[in-house]
Amino acid sequence: MAGGETILEYSIYDALRAGFGKVVFVIRRDIEQPFKESIGSRFEARIPVEYVFQELDELPPGFSVPSCRSMPWGTTHAVLMAAGIIDEPFAVINADDFYGAESYRVLAQHLHSSTPDYATVGFVLRETLSDFGSVARGVCRCNPKATLTELKSSPALNALATMPETPMAKDK
Repeated sequence: MAGGETILEYSIYDALRAGFGKVVFVIRRDIEQPFKESIGSRFEARIPVEYVFQELDELPPGFSVPSCRSMPWGTTHAVLMAAGIIDEPFAVINADDFYGAESYRVLAQHLHSSTPDYATVGFVLRETLSDFGSVARGVCRCNPKATLTELKSSPALNALATMPETPMAKDK
């Protein structure tokens, strides 16, 4: 928290200012009530808010939960859980990452442009790592024309580790 607000609250504020018109929270069912009371209620009067539950066992046909799995599946699974209530162009964020107002402006502009192209906002990897432990990041590889060619999940990166060899890691 910074000044009493969470990173998520700053993100929603920035998204609202950029023109986003709906918030879908993907949460665990066991935190529904406290989440609605402490976070969701702060926005429900200003913007449409919906809640979706990320259930470990809700998987596409042919997939099953390994017996050793207890954690949620991650961002892609969260988007899959929300697919039934999203029928407009949308952006995906993680509640514990700070993106900054410019990221939302760029995404909103892209989403309102009517292009069929997908988009991502990227950051220089080393500038997103913590000195206080490891973080998961999607590491992008781009061709010389800045077209995304690969997006790989890297689950345990930290500021002291060797950086992956990507064009973005070589910047600066």
